[in-house]
Amino acid sequence: MYVHVVVQAGAKHEHVEKLSETRFKISVKEVAKQNQANLRIRTIIAEQYGVPLATVRIINGHQHSSKLLSIH
Repeated sequence: MYVHVVVQAGAKHEHVEKLSETRFKISVKEVAKQNQANLRIRTIIAEQYGVPLATVRIINGHQHSSKLLSIH
């Protein structure tokens, strides 16, 4: 399954907005340095779908606010 996420890193408050079954808009407190925000995004998506963190991978957009993730 593929999931599209638009991210705002370094936000004051964490917020998850589910736009559709596979689209999310997420704000995280973690900054976009040393992969901190990406790790938090993967964790949030794993929690949303009830899967282990290891099954969630960023396919595209490692350094962009728009990301494509896969869940295996």
